[in-house]
Amino acid sequence: DVQLVESGGGSVQVGGSLRLSCAAGRYTYKRNCMGWFRQRPGKDREGVAVLWIGGASTTYADSVKGRFIITRDKAKDLVYLQMNGLQPEDTGIYYCAARNLAAATWYEGYNYWGQGTQVTVSS
Repeated sequence: DVQLVESGGGSVQVGGSLRLSCAAGRYTYKRNCMGWFRQRPGKDREGVAVLWIGGASTTYADSVKGRFIITRDKAKDLVYLQMNGLQPEDTGIYYCAARNLAAATWYEGYNYWGQGTQVTVSS
């Protein structure tokens, strides 16, 4: 069974940075893509960023473009989400997810999910 484990969440002040890590397991290279999602208080879960394993291209939600960066360490089977310029509206639980096959959109069709890590941004 695939287990994804996030770490790196915490509390920061506005404008601060955090780097989330996802231990993605041994078979990351077989995945279609790895994504980061978040669930903000009172809102549905939303896609934040995705990295396609084959070509290493990335896509970001408009709300985080220019501030967040998704990367992968192949040797360590880790996927990162570097978050800069954090704002209170970035507060939420962040989830790592993996998808085996392509889907209609970059934020659908994920097969595996981590347990989530809390990010809190205060002003």
